[in-house]
Amino acid sequence: MQFPVTVIDQLDEDQLRKWHDFYGVTADRPRFVEEGIWRRTQQEDTAANSGWTGEGDARRRIVHYWHQFGLADTAAAPSLAMQQLYLYHSVAAPRAEIETAWEENHAMLTEGAWKETGPGRFELGDLRVHMMRVEEHPEDLRAGRRLPADYEVIDTTFTSVNTCPPRAIRRRPWEVLTHGVRVKDTPGQPVYADDLAQLAEFLPFQVEVGCGVSYEAGIPPLHRLHEIYHVNEIDDEQLRKGFTFVLAPGRDPLLTEMFLDTENKVDELSHMYRAGFNADVTPALRALKRLEEAGHMVGPFITNNFDALGARAGFQEEFMRRYDQRIPPVTFHPDAKALVVIGLHADRRWVAKRARAAGLKVFIVDPEGFPRPDGSWFAYPLEAPQSGDVVVRRTAADAISGLERILGPGGAEE
Repeated sequence: MQFPVTVIDQLDEDQLRKWHDFYGVTADRPRFVEEGIWRRTQQEDTAANSGWTGEGDARRRIVHYWHQFGLADTAAAPSLAMQQLYLYHSVAAPRAEIETAWEENHAMLTEGAWKETGPGRFELGDLRVHMMRVEEHPEDLRAGRRLPADYEVIDTTFTSVNTCPPRAIRRRPWEVLTHGVRVKDTPGQPVYADDLAQLAEFLPFQVEVGCGVSYEAGIPPLHRLHEIYHVNEIDDEQLRKGFTFVLAPGRDPLLTEMFLDTENKVDELSHMYRAGFNADVTPALRALKRLEEAGHMVGPFITNNFDALGARAGFQEEFMRRYDQRIPPVTFHPDAKALVVIGLHADRRWVAKRARAAGLKVFIVDPEGFPRPDGSWFAYPLEAPQSGDVVVRRTAADAISGLERILGPGGAEE
């Protein structure tokens, strides 16, 4: 296993320009780091997903990744490469389960030809792994959390050679854990409309963009990351019932793949970054840019996406997907009368709440579902629409192009 790991071989001139303009250290906001955090816990509030049955159920699984990308020199032209890998996995479970997992992890390391370099330390080429087993985790002691008396914890940390994220970054998943379980919103009674015609009464508008335009650009939705990092079990049957958390420490799918199929798994860890870099600006984004130029839309362009599509379309992005701030501040333009939320689900709903508090009308564009690989439709209802909101069950491309036709060159419905 050698680093750096090629993500896109031999970039052409346009790709190199894209990297320097929007992703590298010279960009308006460097986008060379991809990061994600998930924490899954057994407790009463998560019983439907975690299998919690009582006080003795306190299993926990934390996954945190922080990968850095950059240019790597090759004989012909620079390549886009994963230069640093950081993957942290922590699992808490009853001692008997931890004992079994500890033995299985070591057996997989041996099977995967990892070389032991010290107590709990192994390497495979340029990749390192450190495993630690404790009765009380230092971060639990710091936070005053107590697991049941018969519980233990295994921490497993993968790093590429010479990789050590700052301590503040390494502690992020534990800070996220202290936020507690996300409380679901109770939907209100929004108005459902066929298009965004009502928006003509609330100009100019501002936008918050989630996965809607990214999905249309060919970037997989968020549940692809859930598949890569095995956050939830998400086959079709479980989707119908509700997600089931991956919590069992023994033969954890993520660890199994990292230990036994390392090169293929590391390549898979860069799939979303590669897809975002390769994606083209969509018709919906180009239409939004024309609406901004016509004065119907004002900035900044609020987004939760790291793919840089908004910046590449010419918008000033305000990035909201932050782990160092639970609820990042948001800038509403003083002239904005509405917020249009495009393809954004429950866990990124704070901007809309703040918009309502600021007196803005909220419009939500989301088809409330997505097609399965077999062509069937899976319903994915929105959680957060409130009374007074307008929901348009259309794709971003359809809804925004329709709005552009409605507004026309004069800026109002014709």
